[in-house]
Amino acid sequence: MFDELLKAQGGNMVGELARAFNLDEGQAQSALKGLLPSLSQGLQQNTQNKGGLESLLGALDKGNHQRYLDQPSVLTQAASVEDGKKILGHLLGSKEKSREVAKQTSQATGLSEGLLKQMLPVVANLAMGSLSKKHKKDNSSLGGMLGSLLDQDGDGNVADDVLNFAKKLF
Repeated sequence: MFDELLKAQGGNMVGELARAFNLDEGQAQSALKGLLPSLSQGLQQNTQNKGGLESLLGALDKGNHQRYLDQPSVLTQAASVEDGKKILGHLLGSKEKSREVAKQTSQATGLSEGLLKQMLPVVANLAMGSLSKKHKKDNSSLGGMLGSLLDQDGDGNVADDVLNFAKKLF
């Protein structure tokens, strides 16, 4: 997802994010690197719940999330931020969890916790935009999307991750 966002807008998405939050591109990239893993983990957990994957695919089909990649000027508009907060609610479950993610990312990046809290809904929109773009490009390739969501260690092999998940259940 991070690589997809780096390529968005012809490679200018990080610059757009940096401008929106008065950061340099290195800081914006650090924020993305720090925030996206927690969002991905929330997404993975959400899809493992009953009906979670179907709900995600429905949101990707019905929502216009790709606009966040195509039109970065809308990212910080009030309606977009509200949309991002709803996404965070689904992915992370609570404001407390969002605050925890911002705090951990702040410690890792040196960026202020308050700034990261402001960025979280925007980054959630970017994450959904990236998933939406991949979903539509792959023409609803459930296998490809499932594989990328379930490959928790990023090694390209889903089997070990599914096995670890099964071990946790039993």
